[in-house]
Amino acid sequence: MHAPVQRSAARSPGLVHFALAMGGFAIGTTEFATMSLVPYFSKGLGIDEPTAGHVISAYALGVVVGAPLLAVAAAKWSRRTLLIALMASFALFNALSALAPTYHWMLLFRFLSGLPHGAYFGIAALVAASLVPYDQRSQAVGRIMLGLSVATVLGVPAANWLGQAVGWRWGFAVVAALAMLTVALVVWLAPKDRPEQGASPLRELSALANGQVWLTLGVSAIGFGGLFCVYTYVASTLMHVTGTPPWGVPLVLAIFGLGMIAGNIVVPRFADRALMPTGAALLIASAVALSLYPLAAHSLPLVAIDVFAIGFAGALGPVLQTRLMDVAGDAQALAAALNHSAFNTANALGPWLGGLAIAAGYGWTSTGWVGALLALGGLAILGVAVLADRRTA
Repeated sequence: MHAPVQRSAARSPGLVHFALAMGGFAIGTTEFATMSLVPYFSKGLGIDEPTAGHVISAYALGVVVGAPLLAVAAAKWSRRTLLIALMASFALFNALSALAPTYHWMLLFRFLSGLPHGAYFGIAALVAASLVPYDQRSQAVGRIMLGLSVATVLGVPAANWLGQAVGWRWGFAVVAALAMLTVALVVWLAPKDRPEQGASPLRELSALANGQVWLTLGVSAIGFGGLFCVYTYVASTLMHVTGTPPWGVPLVLAIFGLGMIAGNIVVPRFADRALMPTGAALLIASAVALSLYPLAAHSLPLVAIDVFAIGFAGALGPVLQTRLMDVAGDAQALAAALNHSAFNTANALGPWLGGLAIAAGYGWTSTGWVGALLALGGLAILGVAVLADRRTA
């Protein structure tokens, strides 16, 4: 296990969790707001919108690549120092994104901005969990993920409004400022710790030989795909199927974010008592909510309720993060960071499969059926993990 923090020098766990959640707020704002800023920076950089969409893919690729690489490379660093370095680099690359002179520079800066994302969330979750009793770890991780959830309700609309009002570059500049605020809060509030004795990149890589780590990552990559499958096309579904007026689209998207917030507050309390049953229940609930989406999509009140339920099931994140702490052994940093690589794999897989269904002529609401199948796929992988645990026991 990681060397214990010097708790006497630390602030209260709640303040530390707030500081770490601020980083999640900054990351969530740029990750989701960039999608809504595509029409603006595409014009500013002289490219069409489909080409501008590659900027989003570049960020996601940076997350997938950066999470394991940085976790392994910084294996001998203290967690506090690593958090500061990760968020400072995140601030720098977002500031450079705001100054990008051409499309290709923008592509590079968004890729670099994505590199610290997964490692930050992974290390922040480990620090948060280290400050509370063993049976409150999921709640601690849930508080960190609240920053990401709140970003979908407050940060994204604010960044989009700013992009429209004074220019898209300010959307990225504000994220850089939020990241620097996080650096200051972590320096002030996070407990000082020492690098773990015997830590090394090779020891972190031992996670790759752990079957339970891979099964947990599989649940994340497949099970979460359903949420992204629907979320990516929900605006188009609202306009073309529900017949929602213009004011209804941001309202439903905000309701989705409220569902995520509620899930991250409520679900971890159950996860700390029964981790794997809670994960299974969430995947079943997600499959049900996603399968009801094609029926609910024809009514604005019903689709709003269903989208809230889909967002609520997004609380699977803290459950899987805690599961990785249980199975990763001495490779805690790499396993924790890889969860966010898997999360972004789901972010790519879900929309891709949903797009295939729409292109095949099954309609906008077919994303619900595809998403339900992905949730059930995650449930099946979770079942394999449970059976493997029982055989080992």
